[in-house]
Amino acid sequence: MTTPVAVTTRSSPAEKLGGSMADQESSFPAPHAQFRGRCRRLGGLQPSCPELRTELNLLLDQLISENYSGAEIRPEEICTLLTQASRLVPPSQEHLVVKLCQLIHQLLNQLQVIVDEPTLDTLVSYTCQALYSCSPWTHPEVLLAMSALVYANGPQCKRHLPELLGPSGLLMRYSAPSQPDMELRQAAVHCMSSLCMGLPGKPCLEQPYRGVCFKTFLQTLQCPRPPEGDDIVYCMLLQSALKGLQYYLNGEKWSSGPDDLLGSILGILKKFMFFGVPGVIEEVPPVLYPAPLSQYDSVTVVKSSTAAPQDTPEAGRVSASKKRKSHGRDRKSGVEGRRSEAEDVQEEREVVPTRGQASDRWSPRVQLVSGATPSPSWKKGSSDSEVSDPEGGMQGKIRLYQARVRLSSLHCFLSLLKCVEKRVLFGYWSSFLPDAPTPGSASTLTLLTIVLKDPSPKVRAGSLQVLSALLDGSRGFLSTAEDVSVPRQAFTPLSATLAASLRELHRSLSLALLAESSPHTLTQVIKCLAHLVCNVPYQRLRPGLLSPLWKQIRPYIRHRDVNVRVSCLTLLGALVSAQAPLTEVAQLLKSGDGGGASEEGPCWLLQLCMCLVTKPRDGAHSDSDSATSPAHRNGPAAMEPLPVRLEAMQVLALMVKGYFSLVHNSLLELGHLCNRCLGEEDAYIQLHGSKLLQELGSAITQLYRAEGDSCLPLPQVSRCVVQFWSNVLNGPLTAALQDELHPTLQTSACDALASILPQAFSQLPDKSQVMCMTMLLGLTYGGNSAAAVRALGVYVLFPCLQEDVMFVVDAANAILACLTDCSSNVRTMAAWSLGNLADTLIVNMELLRSEVSDLLLLKMLTAATQASRDKDRVKSNAVRALGNLLYFLGPEQIVRPQFSSPIEEAMHALTSTVCSDVTMKVRWNACYGLGNAFRNPSLNLGSASWSADAFSALTGAVASCRNFKVRINSAAALSVPPLRQNYGDAAQFARVWQALVEALEGSVDSADFLEYRYSSSLRTQLCQALLHLLSLCQPEDLAGLTPSLSGHVGSSLVQHLTEDGSPAAEGKDGAVLSVPWLRVSAALPSFSQLDAALLSRQVRKVARRGDGGAGGSGSETVAPSREGSETQTENNPRESQIIPK
Repeated sequence: MTTPVAVTTRSSPAEKLGGSMADQESSFPAPHAQFRGRCRRLGGLQPSCPELRTELNLLLDQLISENYSGAEIRPEEICTLLTQASRLVPPSQEHLVVKLCQLIHQLLNQLQVIVDEPTLDTLVSYTCQALYSCSPWTHPEVLLAMSALVYANGPQCKRHLPELLGPSGLLMRYSAPSQPDMELRQAAVHCMSSLCMGLPGKPCLEQPYRGVCFKTFLQTLQCPRPPEGDDIVYCMLLQSALKGLQYYLNGEKWSSGPDDLLGSILGILKKFMFFGVPGVIEEVPPVLYPAPLSQYDSVTVVKSSTAAPQDTPEAGRVSASKKRKSHGRDRKSGVEGRRSEAEDVQEEREVVPTRGQASDRWSPRVQLVSGATPSPSWKKGSSDSEVSDPEGGMQGKIRLYQARVRLSSLHCFLSLLKCVEKRVLFGYWSSFLPDAPTPGSASTLTLLTIVLKDPSPKVRAGSLQVLSALLDGSRGFLSTAEDVSVPRQAFTPLSATLAASLRELHRSLSLALLAESSPHTLTQVIKCLAHLVCNVPYQRLRPGLLSPLWKQIRPYIRHRDVNVRVSCLTLLGALVSAQAPLTEVAQLLKSGDGGGASEEGPCWLLQLCMCLVTKPRDGAHSDSDSATSPAHRNGPAAMEPLPVRLEAMQVLALMVKGYFSLVHNSLLELGHLCNRCLGEEDAYIQLHGSKLLQELGSAITQLYRAEGDSCLPLPQVSRCVVQFWSNVLNGPLTAALQDELHPTLQTSACDALASILPQAFSQLPDKSQVMCMTMLLGLTYGGNSAAAVRALGVYVLFPCLQEDVMFVVDAANAILACLTDCSSNVRTMAAWSLGNLADTLIVNMELLRSEVSDLLLLKMLTAATQASRDKDRVKSNAVRALGNLLYFLGPEQIVRPQFSSPIEEAMHALTSTVCSDVTMKVRWNACYGLGNAFRNPSLNLGSASWSADAFSALTGAVASCRNFKVRINSAAALSVPPLRQNYGDAAQFARVWQALVEALEGSVDSADFLEYRYSSSLRTQLCQALLHLLSLCQPEDLAGLTPSLSGHVGSSLVQHLTEDGSPAAEGKDGAVLSVPWLRVSAALPSFSQLDAALLSRQVRKVARRGDGGAGGSGSETVAPSREGSETQTENNPRESQIIPK
């Protein structure tokens, strides 16, 4: 039964004008008028009428004989009719009860109506009463009507659930395995599955009744087939149980229960995936276990295709009475809703291949695969005995119902994949995915067996969907696969098993691709290959997997079916994006259409995609639905369908991203393509053109960042890039930037404008530069300010604009305006841009200190302080900007009264963020900000009121924070102050020293394994901070250093300092500071002269670093707060161009 929706009808003109009922009837089509007339006749009957039974019998026959598909009948009319009929038909009139139940089922199924709660309560009570009082021969029809009533209405049946699903409930008795009547059992199980059905966003059947139904479904599927019974009814019973299990899983998040419960369900599903497949013997264990090894089942695949397969033990032994009953059931069967006779015939034709089906057509293609096995068994023609069998019609119907069972099992498996965690299912992969074939061993049943052997294209497509769902999101699990060309050892590791399985998947899906003739199933094969390519670690496997696939897919690019062409482009996009760049894919891209290498000229895939986007379609490859497609109504010069063009644009973007070195020669042609797409009327084409332009800009920037890896000399690349951006900026990009009707396109255009190479921007004409800056500044005050302010954050780092004081000031005002926006996304982008602007202030400190007004600087400091109280995404960039702004303040500004309070608030914001319970990224950015603030000598570090709090926050973070990056940045900040007086009195100096020593001792202890990779960097930074303190210590500080420099602790500390304290590079200039190590060694006689010499040597190395000591160690050892592209150092400002995440 398909998911019903509420049917609404439009009021007729006669109703609006208040005409008579006869006028209203005449205005409706015949089914509507007849239905309403019979409703009025039924409403006029009374229980006391003498001709009530005759009139009811006639009215019910007339109502049942109508076809209501597509009729505009309001749901409330149906509810009124059924409620009135239930009042008039007493349970004692069994023939009328059966007809009423048939009417209920027909109306609700054909019109897809869910009855309201009062009607539901009335009719469920009526059907329960009929089950108690009527003869058993009526019960299947009554249960069928009940299943239509309770479909997706389980939560509204609370009053009747104990009567139906209680320990001795009606449905529990009828669905028990001991029930002799299989038809009655099927109807009861189907009714329970309807109770479990839930609509999206609506509540499901409550516990414990869901669990009762679940156990019944499992029990039904696990019970053996009764020795006597109709084959079709048994198939319908299995299908109802599988549907019920699917509905249960759709509304349930899988929780760990008994160990064998998931294995039992998987065993059941695997068993019925092969139910009735010709030539396959079902030998599946009842329980599957999670193991990387093969299951213990032994399966034999019968290869003979000349004899008619026996699908079930009872196939062909259907009695005449059962045949008659099954024909009557087919008319009102509700397993999948009402199906027309034509649909059954069509599906039967799909399941049973015609004789000699297309074998010659595909035989040349099969020869393309070396060592390929013959065509799948379903491609072979039927035998003469099957064609001439007088019982062929019934056998075909049985095969049709068996295919429905297999398809229901696959749909249930899909629902299971959605509710069970991926990592749990990885252990069961060996039960459903093939391993490397072993000569002489029996074949095992896997999903690929269905793909290659099932006669139904719908079932093959369903198995491919399950396989795609299994592969989706499995990249982490498959990353352990490794293909090594060494002889097999005594055992096979998991990596080798996975690699062999992946190779077999490629081989089997290639066979399916060559043999498939159904366009819908062919589309699923190609999509499944795309999922496989996206998740396989080709860099860890031997080359050669992609080349055959690449050659096989190319003929399908010109397939007649548009869905096949789109899926082919999707697969090509997966090939060029999988672990790019791959050497094998690069060679395939260089090869021409003939397969030979073509080093010169544009890439063939690039030419193909550009032709699909820009050139008229070839009439020889028209679609099957060309008569109704918009492309063919436009004449012979019609373009490719929109999905094909969009997918081709996506393939171009992926090629540019992964293999720009192969397409850079066509940069100008790609620019013209982007201009053409941006100039079209279709918004989707415009958006994909803008996305391609953005990828081109990013690829050009990455090419320049990779020093020495450019494929062309730098001047030639530069001229080409400048010409490219000149053409783009003179094209329709400006119109896309101003298109307020399509904000997504506007955002993408802003991102494309932000991807300009800084060196190319400086060589553009002045009018183009002014246009870019003016457009972005204007958009920050419009409705799409997030992308515009992010682009401004990129532009403020351009070297050619960092000295443009007017632009810096205008950008600062625009960013400050966006920081007060109500959207958190806009504020996040504005805070990131403010951090980049603060980096620019530091880079050009000498110039901009005299040009930036105090008022603007005060606004920036206040705005950054307020933003540090915002959400973590905003806060992480705000604290970064605060540190740089405090560093930028000049002495004349710090002494002014209006700056004193904002400075204290800014320092308090930084120190409180370091100590607060926020994300680690925010904390290490705050430590980095404090380190930058300490660089300003005018802030009077050590004597200011906030100094003690700042040192306390940093020492607490360096000693106790569980995140090593926070500790690295806090240690770097503690090593910034260049003078002894910056650390305060001797007690403060000792606390800083002790915190660093404790952090050094605990640098190898971490509960999180992910932090271990940073332990070496942490020890290096801690040792440099300690050596820096040693180079500054005075005699009065020795008392605080004594406990850590004496005894065993002191020896361990000396070992750390001498092994891990060597800086990466020593400064070439700068005078050696006076080292008070002689005073330390004199006060601590336990130190040996060798220890003193080694440690003194390290102190001298620290002292030789430029700018008066170790003030810059925080940014030299590690790149503080670079994670997530939220913090950039002064030496590489262009790293700010990455979008914050």
